[in-house]
Amino acid sequence: MQATGRWADDIYAAIIERMIAGELSPGDALNELPLAEEFGVSRTPVREALQRLSAVGLVERGRRRAFVVKRLDPIAIQDLFEAVGELAALVAGMAALRMNEVERQALAAVTAAGEKDGVDYAEANARFHELIQQGAHNCVLASTIGDLSLRTLPWRGAQLRAKASRVEASRREHRAILDAILARDSAEAAALMRAHIGASFVGIVDMVRRRAETLPLRGPSTESPQATGRRAEPQEALEAGGPSPLRQEPQRNVF
Repeated sequence: MQATGRWADDIYAAIIERMIAGELSPGDALNELPLAEEFGVSRTPVREALQRLSAVGLVERGRRRAFVVKRLDPIAIQDLFEAVGELAALVAGMAALRMNEVERQALAAVTAAGEKDGVDYAEANARFHELIQQGAHNCVLASTIGDLSLRTLPWRGAQLRAKASRVEASRREHRAILDAILARDSAEAAALMRAHIGASFVGIVDMVRRRAETLPLRGPSTESPQATGRRAEPQEALEAGGPSPLRQEPQRNVF
């Protein structure tokens, strides 16, 4: 039983790593038998790992009850990134004031490493955000944003893999955020982080649209406009227009 749990941990971690690297995209199948053969285990730990991934919102049941990397409709993606963006902005602002000198230099080193040719940018990107979350020195916020950010992994990884221009833009955004943190400019760090997450959202919506004919979005579910009764917004409402790339609603903070 203990071995099964350890194998499930390893498979769970391996699938998440593939999402971070962009090797698994929304809609990709995660079949138990091929995974069991790849890891040299029975289907039991594979099933346990997939159920854990489902519990944190990374995979879902597709056709014939097989697991697939979770797909979301544009409104659900927007809601998710809006939440992550606001929390990430708060954390970045706090980190600008609370990071000690060792933490600041570590962030600078990770930023510089992410700018080098041939680097695993998805990994560098994850480390950059992790250091800022730690630098805010607030365990509750770090845990909350960590849980939400986990749900964005398939989308972020797929975007970085699909569009090289987004990687270059992300590098510039990281450098600007770093400069604000090193200058202890809390307001600027927060604003830049909000814009950074918003830019990711815009790129992901563009990716979803380009793939729509070959990889349709999920049907009605508890997260879709059809199931919730929400009216789907026109496409132009999801375009980057003005300072906020997310929808504008009365009395609601957006990126």
